[in-house]
Amino acid sequence: MNAPFCPAALQPAPILPPLPPGTGGMDLVEALRGALLALAANRLRAVLTALGIFIGVAAVIATVAVGAGAREQVLAQIRALGANLLMVSPGSVNQGAVRLGAGQRPNLTWEDAQAIREGVALLAGVSGVIRQQHQVVAGNMNWSTGILGADPDIFAVQEWVPESGRVFNAEEARGARKVAVLGATVAEALFGDEDPVGQPIRIRATPFEVIGVLARKGQGPQGQDQDDVVVIPFWTARRSVMGAWRIWAHAVSWISLKVEEGEEMAAAEEEVRQLLRQRHRLAPNEPDDFILRNMAEVAATRDASARTLSILLASVAAVSLLVGGIGVMNIMLVSVTERTREIGLRLAIGARRRDILAQFLIEAVVLALLGGAVGVLAGIGLSHGLAAAAGWPVLVQWDAVALAVGVSAATGLFFGYWPARRAAGLDPIAALRHD
Repeated sequence: MNAPFCPAALQPAPILPPLPPGTGGMDLVEALRGALLALAANRLRAVLTALGIFIGVAAVIATVAVGAGAREQVLAQIRALGANLLMVSPGSVNQGAVRLGAGQRPNLTWEDAQAIREGVALLAGVSGVIRQQHQVVAGNMNWSTGILGADPDIFAVQEWVPESGRVFNAEEARGARKVAVLGATVAEALFGDEDPVGQPIRIRATPFEVIGVLARKGQGPQGQDQDDVVVIPFWTARRSVMGAWRIWAHAVSWISLKVEEGEEMAAAEEEVRQLLRQRHRLAPNEPDDFILRNMAEVAATRDASARTLSILLASVAAVSLLVGGIGVMNIMLVSVTERTREIGLRLAIGARRRDILAQFLIEAVVLALLGGAVGVLAGIGLSHGLAAAAGWPVLVQWDAVALAVGVSAATGLFFGYWPARRAAGLDPIAALRHD
């Protein structure tokens, strides 16, 4: 004959805290304590379950930080280039029946630059530029760098400001004076910590006086060092350094333009295009023989690429959070199965179903939050590690950190609801008889 059923004999070692005398409910503090005790009873399982949330949160924070750093680098490059910058460079031209590639024949001239200055009112500065690579010598030091021959407007166009000394003026440019303004990289390579202003240098055996050093600008949009440059007056460069070859005597490598603040870039582009087409006598059906670039658009394209990459990486991180959430649901279902008798006992002595639901929901949220908290620390550390290893700028976005923590809590809530509801819906008698 079977022995009489005795619930007390089936009661397991208590995992949840005892209920207040005479009631079946529990307050939030008791629920939190019960959740922590339940997780502590199965530490390894809790750690492995939280690992998915940990990886997802760390990945979200790291990818958002790297993406924000990449966009900041693009914005820094835009600022370094100068605001509202346009650039005109030689395009494709025809030579007989042969169409030459872009830049193969210098069809832009210093006079084109002057015509743009006089004919386009929307511009704040215009400079024709010629560039060649030469060796610069100062005392017993030498350095191979880019020599720019330009008009004084180049400093306003490129937003180059002197860190020491000054830049050359219109009178010095017209007189083809042998004066030079050094970029920060060149000044450091030739003079070290010494002030170069007033010192002599030689470019192709021609002596120059250093009158200024430009403030550091950093990397350009193509990865070039914008500080590795020496700027001299255009006609000084043409006559004393780069030579003046008959029909190419007035040719320029490109023309740099700065649009007035508040003016439409598109309108300025169109005016410049029409003026150059008229000067180059191009028929309406002929393509431009020059290339007109809006440098802000170039940088914006890179920004869009960086943003797309960030979204892709964040999507991968979101998948990690999803996998972690499924892990939370799985382990909570196992927990419900293991603690079926305990749930039945609670229901039998007066616990409300909503108390059981809250208990398991809180346990799932605590588990997810613990994984999220450790993931935040790991994500911040990973972000700075990437910055140190790869030299990338990394900006930790604290709103992204808060979002990641919130998402981890929401993941625990969402994926813990079904197991909690299943626990709350158990029949007390069936649960007490569960093997």
